[in-house]
Amino acid sequence: MLSENLIQIYASSFRKNWDLPALTDYGTSNTLTYGDMARRIARTHLFFELMGIKPGDKIAVMGKNSVNWVVSYMSTITYGAVVVPVLQDFNPQDAQHIINHSGSRILIVNDQLFEHLDFSQMPDVKIAISLDNQEILAEHSTSAKGHRILKSLPSVFDRRYPKGYGPDSVKYADFPPGSLAEINYTSGTTGFSKGVMLTLNNLCGNVVFGMRSHLHYPGSRCLSFLPLAHAYGCAFDMLTPLAVGTHVTLFGRLPSPKLLLKAFAEVRPTLILCVPLILEKIYRKQILPVISKPSMKRLMALPIIKKRVYKKIRDKLIDAFGGEFEEVIVGGAPLNPEVEAFLYKIRFPFTVGYGMTECGPLISYTPWREFIPTSSGRTLTGLMFSKATSSNESYIPGELCVKGENVMLGYYKNPKATAAVLDSDGWLHTGDMGTISNAGTIFIKGRSKTMLLSANGQNIYPEEIEAKLNNLPYVAESLVVERGNRLVALVYPDYEAMDRARLTSDMMPPVMEKVREELNRQLAAYERIDRIQLRANEFEKTPKRSIKRYLYQ
Repeated sequence: MLSENLIQIYASSFRKNWDLPALTDYGTSNTLTYGDMARRIARTHLFFELMGIKPGDKIAVMGKNSVNWVVSYMSTITYGAVVVPVLQDFNPQDAQHIINHSGSRILIVNDQLFEHLDFSQMPDVKIAISLDNQEILAEHSTSAKGHRILKSLPSVFDRRYPKGYGPDSVKYADFPPGSLAEINYTSGTTGFSKGVMLTLNNLCGNVVFGMRSHLHYPGSRCLSFLPLAHAYGCAFDMLTPLAVGTHVTLFGRLPSPKLLLKAFAEVRPTLILCVPLILEKIYRKQILPVISKPSMKRLMALPIIKKRVYKKIRDKLIDAFGGEFEEVIVGGAPLNPEVEAFLYKIRFPFTVGYGMTECGPLISYTPWREFIPTSSGRTLTGLMFSKATSSNESYIPGELCVKGENVMLGYYKNPKATAAVLDSDGWLHTGDMGTISNAGTIFIKGRSKTMLLSANGQNIYPEEIEAKLNNLPYVAESLVVERGNRLVALVYPDYEAMDRARLTSDMMPPVMEKVREELNRQLAAYERIDRIQLRANEFEKTPKRSIKRYLYQ
């Protein structure tokens, strides 16, 4: 168990960095110092208390990255309640299922997202609060208790702190490090929901590693554009920065490369967390067209000119990312090998890490100067331990298993799923195949699980999509696979239904296109199917009548 206590890390940081800028909404003048943030957190604690919220109660936060999102999250864990981050990209049905499944007592949500939720179907939620302006959107109590509390909150706060709220006022209770702090849902569909239970100690393991590695430091700058509802962005674009006095700028817009490059130039972050999609798009759209020109190829045949060209590309890339960062940490999905090889060749300061939500998320990382191409970094020294199950010989792939400070408690209300990945000795079976060197460097060889990763790091569970697709007209059974970074649905049609509807074979393509459109309306943007491919025969199955998925990958 770590000697550090996560909640006290934040109490100390808020006091120490009181006058430093803490949070800014990108493109606005809305900036909070650490002192401002601490006061906002204290007022939120008071609101929770008056609403009867107890430590251990669940509070759901759903919306885009913003100052208010961070304050809501930090208020929840420092109060001793359990935060339930809900990805804004989940469709309303899945989001509502998560809120209900978690038993959340308060919902803090962007107004636009709340319009698509049915508050009457969330009986455990006492009150819904706007993430945009902190106003009450709805409450189940007919007494309008929440409205009265919110109205009286300023005067009650002044009575609680008659001398004002200063650095010495920041005092948080000591909660056991094994206390549940967060339930992070890796999936949103009924029947496949997996709420990863992360303790204060799990989160602290990631934060302590970030502090020891000096990823952030007092006065450093962070541009937070990865969804904070994801463990990756949450740990290293929010939790670690706020533990040391970093200024975090929240980028709440759709992170297109064009907008991001503008933000990088303005914020000049000192560390950049990135998913592969950003680097891959820059490489394919801006770099590859230049170095692929016949004239450029001829010039680069000369070693001296090639070296100069690479240096110029490297310098331009560094400038494009703000020019003042130590490194770019790539995670959330595999980086395209061609892009990785080129960036390494030009000595661009990047590294690739490995993790999963179940570890909150970090498992391995190496600073860019020590990064080995095709690897995913070294297992975190002193915090995590790893092994490959198939053999002691490092060159033979096996399932990667990890144990240590970062490993989750299990899946919320899902002991069967927990038992499938956590063994009796505490090893978490990642479902990823790979090798581990004697130095602890991890090399991922492939995924044994069915989970797919989108280019921007979203987890995609084919079974969820298939369950919805199989409920649509003229679909007997289906299988979702990845083809060239696109999702394709292999479909065996319901021929009996086709006959009843008098559909001929030439009518099937437009019919299936309508099926695809209907399916995509039920899915998050990153889950959507690019095309449907029809099959003439049923899928080959096991004796238990499960499709032999590996035959169709």
